[in-house]
Amino acid sequence: MTIKVSIDASGGDHGIPTTVAAGIKALNVFPDLQLVFVGDKSSIQTELNKHPSSQKLSNRFNVTHASEVITMDESPSNALRKKKDASMRVAINLVKDNTVDACVSAGNTGALMAISRFVLKTISGISRPAIMGRMPTMSGHTHMLDLGANINSGPKSLVEFAIMGSIAVKYTENINSPTVGLLNVGEEEMKGNDNIKKTSELLKASNLNYIGFIEGDDIYKGNIDLVVCDGFEGNIALKASEGVASMMGHYLKQAFTKNIFTKIIALIAKPVLKDFKASLNPGQYNGASLLGLRGIVIKSHGGADVDSFFQAIKEAYLEAQVKITEKIATQVSLELEKNSE
Repeated sequence: MTIKVSIDASGGDHGIPTTVAAGIKALNVFPDLQLVFVGDKSSIQTELNKHPSSQKLSNRFNVTHASEVITMDESPSNALRKKKDASMRVAINLVKDNTVDACVSAGNTGALMAISRFVLKTISGISRPAIMGRMPTMSGHTHMLDLGANINSGPKSLVEFAIMGSIAVKYTENINSPTVGLLNVGEEEMKGNDNIKKTSELLKASNLNYIGFIEGDDIYKGNIDLVVCDGFEGNIALKASEGVASMMGHYLKQAFTKNIFTKIIALIAKPVLKDFKASLNPGQYNGASLLGLRGIVIKSHGGADVDSFFQAIKEAYLEAQVKITEKIATQVSLELEKNSE
């Protein structure tokens, strides 16, 4: 089965040079992948010509011209109303038209969510989409949602997030019954506000593998497959994680460059330090899913480099391969039927 993905080539801090290079890398890794690069056609073609393998891959990609670009500081409402030929909008339209199976963009998050929701609409039974991403743990990674799309989510929405996230983790990670935890200020039943307590009761009554409340430090222990929370808490946790990783790298560099002796130790420990840096590198977890839409949209970090943007394309490829949108729609429909009985 061929998987087709549209790339918002002009989006993000680094734009066409990064997105095109990452696309070429993905085409070399996944033989059944096809890409549509969306953006300024002349600039994209110039960048493609710089890659030796692009000629032999030319039958597996094409370029769709878009005359506008949505800036990183542009308001979502302005992007939605006025930028109808923006690379982001055109790339999402290709998903709606079934020309491609998924879309990847490193552009403005608010604009991406607003345009995706307007163009693709939400799955029947889902009140609002959520952003799900991966977080590093002691044993690999976990998944977490919502990472910032929704603020002050009620119990119904949080349960929807849990259902969507559980399905995505099940099929993209090949975990039959993913464990689900609800982020709270403590693990005890009496802790948390009424909103969280009500959500917990609904999750207990669901068919999900719900293990109860978890605290912030549980995110990183590697004992849970899916962490559910409101977008306010989720975004803070995400940014705090990135900040801690950056701080640790800073202090390690300081410690190993103090004097000639620490530099010698650093040289000896170089392979270990390289693995340590790789395990905490946010780039390897790049590619957040906008779950709940009638189509697959993956948000890449705006400052992603080639390898990081490749990870976002990989996420789109995996979700399209397992038809994640259809699986979420089916499961939500079953839940609605169960609740109506």
